[in-house]
Amino acid sequence: MRITRRHLATLPAVMWLGLGTVPAMALDLPTGPVVLSVTGKVGQANVGARADFDMAMLAKLPQHSYTMATPWYPEPKTFTGPLLRDVLAAAKARGTLLRAVALNEYKIDIPAGDVEQYDMIVARLLNDKPMPIREKGPLFIVYPFDSNAGLRTERYYSRCAWQLRQLEVQ
Repeated sequence: MRITRRHLATLPAVMWLGLGTVPAMALDLPTGPVVLSVTGKVGQANVGARADFDMAMLAKLPQHSYTMATPWYPEPKTFTGPLLRDVLAAAKARGTLLRAVALNEYKIDIPAGDVEQYDMIVARLLNDKPMPIREKGPLFIVYPFDSNAGLRTERYYSRCAWQLRQLEVQ
C-alpha cells in the first residue's frame, strides 16, 4: 500500500460536521465549465441556491493522492483530488446523507458518517492526468481502499460514483 498526500494549498480551518477544512472566504464563481454542483442543504451558494465548482476551483482545495488497487482497473492507479469533506465544507453544506448523481443519472446515497470517518476524495486526476468521461471522469468519488481492508466490500465499492456531476445534501 502506498498512500501519498500532496497539500497544494493551506487554508484556514472551519469545521464541517466536526472534521473538514474550508476556506474562510466567499465561494468563487466558476469561470470554466461547471463539473460539480452541490445542492440541497448548502450554506454558501454561488449560483442560485447551489454551489457550482469548475475544475480550477476543485484544484485550489488541498489535494490528496492515493495509489491503490480498485475493482475497476487491472492494476493500481493513483487518484488525486480534494477530500469530499473539503468540497462540502467549501459550500458550507451540512446534512446527514449525500446523494451522488453521475452523468448517466446513476444515484447512490452516501451516509455523512462516511465523509467524517474516511478520507474519501473527489478524484479529478487519474495517474496525474485529467480523467475523460470514458475513463470514469471527469470526477470520481473514491474511498481510501488500501488504508482500510474493511472498505474493500461491495457496500463501499457501490458508493464510489464515477462521472460525478452532482451532490445532493440532505
